[in-house]
Amino acid sequence: MKQKVITTVLFFYLISLPAISQYNISISIPDFPNSSLLFGHYFNESIMIQDTFFTNNIGKAVIQGENTLPSGMYTIYLPNKARFDLIIDEDREFKIATDTLDLLNHTKISGSDENLKFYEYLTFLGKKRMESQAIQKRIQNPVSKNDSIKAREEMLQMNESVNAFIENVIEEGEGSFLSVFLLSMKEVEVPDPPKDENGEITDKNFQAVYYKQHYFENFKLSDVRLLRTPVYEKKITDYLDRWVYPEPDSIFNEVDMLLAASRSDTLLFKYMLTTLFNYYAKSKYIGMDAVYAYIAEKYYIPEASWSDPDFIEKLKERVEKINPLVIGKKGPDIQLRRVTDDHFRAAESNPDLKKDPHAGYFFNLHEIQAKYTILYFWESDCGHCKKTIPVLHEMYYKLKEKGVEIIAVNMLGGIEGKEKWADFINENGLYDWINAWNPYDYTYKEVYDVGSSNILYLLDKDKVIMAKKIAPEQVEEIINLDIKKEQ
Repeated sequence: MKQKVITTVLFFYLISLPAISQYNISISIPDFPNSSLLFGHYFNESIMIQDTFFTNNIGKAVIQGENTLPSGMYTIYLPNKARFDLIIDEDREFKIATDTLDLLNHTKISGSDENLKFYEYLTFLGKKRMESQAIQKRIQNPVSKNDSIKAREEMLQMNESVNAFIENVIEEGEGSFLSVFLLSMKEVEVPDPPKDENGEITDKNFQAVYYKQHYFENFKLSDVRLLRTPVYEKKITDYLDRWVYPEPDSIFNEVDMLLAASRSDTLLFKYMLTTLFNYYAKSKYIGMDAVYAYIAEKYYIPEASWSDPDFIEKLKERVEKINPLVIGKKGPDIQLRRVTDDHFRAAESNPDLKKDPHAGYFFNLHEIQAKYTILYFWESDCGHCKKTIPVLHEMYYKLKEKGVEIIAVNMLGGIEGKEKWADFINENGLYDWINAWNPYDYTYKEVYDVGSSNILYLLDKDKVIMAKKIAPEQVEEIINLDIKKEQ
């Protein structure tokens, strides 16, 4: 902890409580007479500036107002860029006096028991941090083996004293902002895994499962007072990142649970819904568009009254486009025109054939008989495609014996598109698989949500979507895993 900035693992944010008619906080900072100070509150990992106030000629000022001041952790920025924190909760009228020599230890409070306890906590942590640093140096550079052992024992004892102090603050202030926040920071105590009579662990997943089941044991999801702390968002994203299996059906249940818990407060629900919606909109996991569509259709579209109506209408259209293409659903049938290898070879020396847009014959996607079908949309002008398609073509020879068929769909239409396509096919020897296009009908782009080229879908024997918008290397891995699963 830096001397002039009170920052610890504690961060607090605004908390919504029933309306309170006024607040009156007297500040005394003699080091800054006739100065402007910034008054703000924590929100996530940012500090939102709420107001500016001015000290008189002896460094005194009053923060007051008739409107509601939500509970939470506030901060006051000083002209030298240092700051000190204070709690606004049950106590709405109190006094703070401090100086810039030692904001932590020289801050005096009257009229607020919670802020007194808060600074007692901060002072205690500051002292223990200094002790910890000294002990850590002895552990890293011991003068003897016994000194190292003794230092480690002292570290354990110090940690126990810190935990005991925090437990006492939590119990004494049960229900208070400080108590609830400290409890939310407390890790779940996981018991040892069960063992048989020989001492062998009988369930290797026991501790991970236990931790997930009790993840929110100390964290009150429905308490809006925790919303405006960095802990809330980090707690949610950590849970989603590490403890929720990345499979849509599992995530649906987790989303329902989190949103149900947040309905205790309008602001909390808005935050939770927006966070989940954006989280899965940006997810890099395969198939998370199904979760995005689920949240949008079940919650966001009908309940996000704060959102722009035009955005909601566009979202409806987006969901309608996504839903038929989520993993696990049968891929829509489309009509394409197949151009044979013989035609491309002949077109290499025949300009008229190269320009001919009517070569080949029409077929439907669902007519293709294969254990796996790769549907790849590409253009010869696309830089990414030029790198991907040779890799995919080489992979085809390895996967063909596993029942894989590839339909490489050229998206450039018209005579010019045909010429470029033919040249690229011949220059790169892209024969043997199904080269297809639809020169004058681009419905397939809309059906398969192909807004740009270099898009790949993997379908099973029934044309059910197994994966989409993935790299060729991932295709091979998924196919091999599926074959292994069958075996």
